Amino acid sequence: MKMKTLYTKFVVVTVCIMIASSVIAFVLSNGYYQYKLKPENDLKNMRIAQSIAEFTDVHADMSLDDYLENLSEIGYQFYIVEDTGEERFYGSPFRNNDLSQQAIDEVLVGELYHGMRDFPQQTFVTGFFANELTNTVGVPLTHNGHHYALFLRPDIKLLFNEMHGLFGVMFAAAILLSILFVFVSTYYLVKPIRKLTRATHVIAEGKFDVPLDVTTKDEIGQLATSFSHMTAQLAKMEDVRRQFISNVSHDIQSPLSSIKGYTNLLAKDSLTDEQKRSYIEVINSEIQRLSNLTQQLLQLTSIDQMQHLVKFETVNLTALLQEMLHQHQWKIGQAGIMLRSQIDDIVLEADTVMVGTIVDNLLTNATKYNREGGSIELIAKNDGEQVMLQVKDSGIGMTNEQRARIFERFYRADDARTQTVSGSGLGLSIVESMVKLHNGTITVDSTLHGGTTFTVRLPKKQRL
Repeated sequence: MKMKTLYTKFVVVTVCIMIASSVIAFVLSNGYYQYKLKPENDLKNMRIAQSIAEFTDVHADMSLDDYLENLSEIGYQFYIVEDTGEERFYGSPFRNNDLSQQAIDEVLVGELYHGMRDFPQQTFVTGFFANELTNTVGVPLTHNGHHYALFLRPDIKLLFNEMHGLFGVMFAAAILLSILFVFVSTYYLVKPIRKLTRATHVIAEGKFDVPLDVTTKDEIGQLATSFSHMTAQLAKMEDVRRQFISNVSHDIQSPLSSIKGYTNLLAKDSLTDEQKRSYIEVINSEIQRLSNLTQQLLQLTSIDQMQHLVKFETVNLTALLQEMLHQHQWKIGQAGIMLRSQIDDIVLEADTVMVGTIVDNLLTNATKYNREGGSIELIAKNDGEQVMLQVKDSGIGMTNEQRARIFERFYRADDARTQTVSGSGLGLSIVESMVKLHNGTITVDSTLHGGTTFTVRLPKKQRL
């Protein structure tokens, strides 16, 4: 579905408000005219017609034609019918002169004709200004012993003067409705922003579980989606941070406890030289363990700035991998693990130190999480313009959840999996970052208790 921008939404809402306000104001004004103004207008004109009839009845000596002619000049239209059937018009002509004979006969016998009040309901523009003989008021008139039926209505100019009030009502209604709709529409437009504001305050307090039910398809909805994604990432990072602190604290405390214990033992005078050498070796091993941990931490903190530190050069990957295998052979053998390798003759452009770090971490992980009597296989092949490097192990494997998070910074698998394995969970994060710095990719395929395979693909030529 195409996203509506906030600008478009604002324009559409404003136009809709103008149209809706005008239509509603028109309908309200029409209702006001039909049920209040039209009956009042009929009654007012009826009184004028009756006063004219009374005046002519009292002043029998005046000329009826002159009198009606004078009245027509000030803004009235007249239609008069004598009982003999003679008819005359005064003032502006009517657009439609159709009037039933029944209505004329009823007025001649003394009844009143409420043509304005009973005029068919239409919009007030057509109803009020309908210049038709049926849209008049009729009264009986007597002059010099003659009986007449007098029909009257104001002409257009006079009606415009009388319409000022109605137009004022319509204009005021349109303004008030526009203001009301603006307040309502603004409330709904601003409501998502208020939710986002409240959510930021909640997050500032360290609470990341902030549901946002903003489903609009404009920039606000897009912002809410990004905000929810950011909140989820912050919550995940907070969990990772806590786990990292727990792991690092354990990994630091463990060698420190060993160092403290063995230094206390070294203080005893009864120790043999062989025991002292053994204790010193343990202390040096624990110190090296701490050194490796701090080195990884420093490496991770500077990984984002390494782009300018990568030194691409021609690397004989075959020789580098053989050297790495030689370095790990003793440790792998001590763990009772079989080591195999398939390495092609490969040359590529890369940072020698970083590639060494990648391989070292992958081999270390394969050794840590393997099982006694298991195996590790290192494969390196030419694959067109790329190099494919694989490290396979027959170890304890991973669950789908662990595999999805294995490259996250500070992440380590659950305690049941790692309770006998030291580490901070930084190695694979460092590996992924270094692979990306080489414009390569790394993937993992693993099943619980079924081993793990890491596959790294690096370009042979770097496009600088």
